[in-house]
Amino acid sequence: MIGQLIFTFLLITAGFFFYKNAAKIYRNIKLGKTVNRFDNPSMRLRTMLLVAFGQKKMFKRPIPALLHLCVYVGFCIINIEMLEIVIDGIFGTHRVLSFMGGFYNFLIYSFEILALLVLLSCVIFFIRRNILKLRRLNQHELNNWPKTDANIILITEILLMAAFLIMNAADQKLQILNYSHYTAVGAFPISTFLLPLLPEASTNLVLIERICWWFHIVGVFAFLNYLPLSKHLHIILAFPNTYFTKLEPKGKFENMSSVTEEVKAMLDPSIPPPSGEVSRFGVKDAVDLTWKNLLDAYTCTECGRCTSSCPANITGKLLSPRKIMMDTRDRIEEIGKNIDTNKSFVDDNKSLLDNYITREEIWACTSCNACVEQCPVNINPLEIIMGLRQYVVMEESKAPTSINGMLGNMENNGAPWKYAQADRANWANQ
Repeated sequence: MIGQLIFTFLLITAGFFFYKNAAKIYRNIKLGKTVNRFDNPSMRLRTMLLVAFGQKKMFKRPIPALLHLCVYVGFCIINIEMLEIVIDGIFGTHRVLSFMGGFYNFLIYSFEILALLVLLSCVIFFIRRNILKLRRLNQHELNNWPKTDANIILITEILLMAAFLIMNAADQKLQILNYSHYTAVGAFPISTFLLPLLPEASTNLVLIERICWWFHIVGVFAFLNYLPLSKHLHIILAFPNTYFTKLEPKGKFENMSSVTEEVKAMLDPSIPPPSGEVSRFGVKDAVDLTWKNLLDAYTCTECGRCTSSCPANITGKLLSPRKIMMDTRDRIEEIGKNIDTNKSFVDDNKSLLDNYITREEIWACTSCNACVEQCPVNINPLEIIMGLRQYVVMEESKAPTSINGMLGNMENNGAPWKYAQADRANWANQ
């Protein structure tokens, strides 16, 4: 009974703290500006199923995609086992679902195979990140906490899968010994090989089985509450993020509605000028972004596919699309903590531009959309970069000299070049 009470307390506590952390993230995302991403639900559902559930874009790089698929499928299916563990923990039963007979044996057999695949995949990921030191997994924006975060998750998953297999091995040996309530159920293709490593004494086996059982469930509860603090929040957010993907072609840029209305009113006197003042053109701080941009930031997996495909980054420029997303997430988190402390936002003399993302970064972007194309969960760093550029140009008039020259030519000549429109076709006569 004491074990059941402890388990129930841990279950309720873990659920409560997860809800509180999730509510803060939801609040932070809602700080962004409104944007309509609820149109065409059938297309959105199809996109979510292909990209998030089917991991379509992951397979542009087959080896990490297969490893990730093992972890993903294993994570989803093995957690079916959590249903049984929760029931056993609350009611004090043991393998309560074993009444399903042959199907239960099939499930346990599958769980063991998947647990081994998850364990091996995480070991390979750990080696790629820390021993082989792949460049995209060891760039400067991942120094300190981001790298530690990734390693914590990999080590945790390895330990959880190891505990699961050792628990099954001890359970199986107790079944063989006909000990107490450990009746012969399940099929154990992997943990069978661990039997020679276990002690013969039944009391020691029970201790090992119980320790691994508690380690597994407490580890899962801890993992649940670590998610909101980690890049692995994408396990949950990848689905809504891909559902709310921008459906228009990637090369299509949205005109600012406030500017469009002003121009229409200037060109056509019959159109009334827009009412009210626009608070800001473009993006200076994270709250100037849309809620979808902020959802992108929280969904970022920090995998670096965007940065490794960015032509600016490849040629040694400062820009890293992954860092853009990480900086955006860090800034909106800082704003959220400010609100929690002061009940409402108090100016901290910081902003996303300059304090987090430098001007050199935003002007290094070629707007080629390579980062958007490569992201496995349809994140769009380019929208954030373009918003920051709009602020610099329209609010501060501080565009680089080359950009100012181009804008002047557009105004005077209707083209980026420094010659009259009448001369634009002269090249054909050369």
